[in-house]
Amino acid sequence: MEKITEVIQSVRLDDINDMLILLDQTVLPNQKVFLELKEMKDVWDAIYHLRVRGAPAIGIAAAYGVYLGTKKSEADTYEELYADFLKVKEYLASSRPTAVNLFWALDRMDKRFKQEEGKSVAEVKLALKEEAELIREEDEQVCKSIGEHALTLLKPGMGILTHCNAGTIATARYGTALAPIYLGQEQGYDFKVFADETRPLLQGARLTAWELKQAGVDVTLICDNMASIVMKEGKIQAVLVGCDRVAANGDTANKIGTSGVAILAKHYNIPFYVCAPLSTVDLECQTGEDIHIELRPSEEITSKWYGEPMAPEDVQTYNPAFDVTDHEFITGIVTENGIAYAPFSESLPKMFKK
Repeated sequence: MEKITEVIQSVRLDDINDMLILLDQTVLPNQKVFLELKEMKDVWDAIYHLRVRGAPAIGIAAAYGVYLGTKKSEADTYEELYADFLKVKEYLASSRPTAVNLFWALDRMDKRFKQEEGKSVAEVKLALKEEAELIREEDEQVCKSIGEHALTLLKPGMGILTHCNAGTIATARYGTALAPIYLGQEQGYDFKVFADETRPLLQGARLTAWELKQAGVDVTLICDNMASIVMKEGKIQAVLVGCDRVAANGDTANKIGTSGVAILAKHYNIPFYVCAPLSTVDLECQTGEDIHIELRPSEEITSKWYGEPMAPEDVQTYNPAFDVTDHEFITGIVTENGIAYAPFSESLPKMFKK
């Protein structure tokens, strides 16, 4: 059986045709559709509407997007090109407020642009392409390293609970929270994975269950409100989740419902690990209180996945896309440079120095 980590590339650049090619995650698992995006409004729309999702994949898409948008510029000078670059950068930055990788990738592209000062317009554009490719290549290695570190925390045959999707389609390859599962699969660990469905957008049901099943992993889909009973029944020995932002004190923002899983894990004495590339760690953000939580449209709750509405017409809704897991519920934060433990305000900065 081919490994899904080798055959699915959710974000890639078609430079010859000036296109960003994305796996449309909103139509999985029923359809496997790759979008061919040439216009910046389509790239913005794909990020906002979660056609591309997962913090690393969003960052890669933004890097390719800002390159393609700048490539179209007809500027004759470095200064004129930079003005056009900033317009594209600011536009794409407005698509999602919570995922720090979006801003990290755009700022990294900005930094590379400034490093090319004095060069020709053509040379700057080539440098931007090179930087975007580096962001993708580095993410693949980062995810593999996260998987290797996380695998040291696990034993063969373990039952693992995960929430949302932090797999290969959310990254360049391997995923973050799913990376140790894929690496363990290759080494015969025979993990038993329980995937929360992850309402209201069902990323666990549509994406995690789909990609793990494709890879031949033993995966069982459960409703979000079943997490407690599978823990109580002894089916879970570890929880692995990804995240979209890590604050300096170790608070983490991840898909809505993650904090509840962490609280349950604490109650049942099950280790709860957050798998986070250092690009997701925001040391300028002091605590989870400082993380802006995106609010999503009401139809995601009331009607999006149903043949007809499943809620009263015009009912009030509250639909935050993320919640913040307090650091006290987190056993460890797994990065590409190692595993950070409490106190996270001391251990996270050390991860950057390795």
